[in-house]
Amino acid sequence: MADFTIALAGNPNTGKSTIFNALTGARQHVGNWPGKTVEKREGLFRYNGFEVEVVDLPGTYSLSAYSLEEEIARDFIVKAKPFGVVNVIDASNLERNLYLTTQILETGVPVIIVLNMKDQAESRGYQINIQQLAEQLKSPVLLTIASKNNGLDELKRAIVAMRKN
Repeated sequence: MADFTIALAGNPNTGKSTIFNALTGARQHVGNWPGKTVEKREGLFRYNGFEVEVVDLPGTYSLSAYSLEEEIARDFIVKAKPFGVVNVIDASNLERNLYLTTQILETGVPVIIVLNMKDQAESRGYQINIQQLAEQLKSPVLLTIASKNNGLDELKRAIVAMRKN
């Protein structure tokens, strides 16, 4: 049995499933075909003496529950009450992704914000001040390139640190 559970939440096409596969070692097809990620996927990883259950929620733009995906994500975060949420954001499209972030933060669940695909943001000339963003959102902010396993050790460390605090 896992020591605690975290949920991966975010908009579609932000790399949640890639992060899930990298964290848990799962070998699942990463894609956004209709109905592909409607059911949650679960996996485990071990780090620094902790066993962490990871639940990959369906990609959603909000927790308003107008669609099945939104309902599943909202219900898991609000009713199942995971220990924390890792909110995966497309670093090259912050404005669209931060709406869901604010809703997740309002639930009161501890949140780690992962700005994924930092290479794409940098190639577009974006510069993100993660310290300032972390201060404004009152949550840790990490930069990753999940497809290259870049930043995932830092993510594991942050998840376990969230539990220790």
